[in-house]
Amino acid sequence: MAERDVRFIHEAEVLANDAVAPGHLRMRVRAEEMARHARAGQFCMVQTARGLAPFLRRPMCFERILPDGFQLLYKIEGEGTRLLAEMTPGTRLSIQGPLGNGFDAGPDVARRIIVAGGIGVAPFPALADAILAACGEPPEVVLAARTRDMLLCADLFGALGCRVHLATDDGSAGERAYAAQMLERLEPGPDTRVYACGPIIMMKTTADVALAAGAECHVSLEAHMACGDGACLGCVVEAREEREGERMVRVCVDGPVFDARIIDWEARDHAHDL
Repeated sequence: MAERDVRFIHEAEVLANDAVAPGHLRMRVRAEEMARHARAGQFCMVQTARGLAPFLRRPMCFERILPDGFQLLYKIEGEGTRLLAEMTPGTRLSIQGPLGNGFDAGPDVARRIIVAGGIGVAPFPALADAILAACGEPPEVVLAARTRDMLLCADLFGALGCRVHLATDDGSAGERAYAAQMLERLEPGPDTRVYACGPIIMMKTTADVALAAGAECHVSLEAHMACGDGACLGCVVEAREEREGERMVRVCVDGPVFDARIIDWEARDHAHDL
């Protein structure tokens, strides 16, 4: 878990904010002190408005952690991200973080496979950097999306030396397959740790493949949240184990990274009508 005494609310500076795919942008932010404490898998809460609307900050994972700050990869989905997309270099932002826990990037397994669905790739460049630093070799990467235009970060992972496997629903890039099918073809085993992030159904099926093969599976969950501190209980998800008398975990403080075995995927499916 993140140390609870290294949280900050800082004014950061936008250095770049560029489109990377239709409706998707990458923002680079200068925030040196926050970057010194941030770990791959953690997130921050970004204030997107100067006034009162939208009132709540937006949770954003660290796409890449840099010496002087970090990058945020995001999709325009509502008013907050629309306002974020309009910000130009030199804009000042109020950002709270780092928050939550992070990924285990240690060398205690022989093989590491990242599985990302669409914008779920956002936390994984930072993880690839961390794995490379800790283990001396890059992870394998599965990138899945509906179509080739929605595949993100393939060149970035390639530049890090990762073996990148592409899967699209329509076959327009890589193989016509789903993320879990691609993982199954890579034959993970008990010496493998799988990291997954993306749509709920993608994470569930990916976790099923990994766990059936005896591999570890760590998932990074997304949720709407108001505080990022565990107080509002707006980001709870159903769990298979009991904590504080409830079968629930909070994405902001218990996660966002979880062992896939503790998530009640069937309850999540029902809640999202999948």
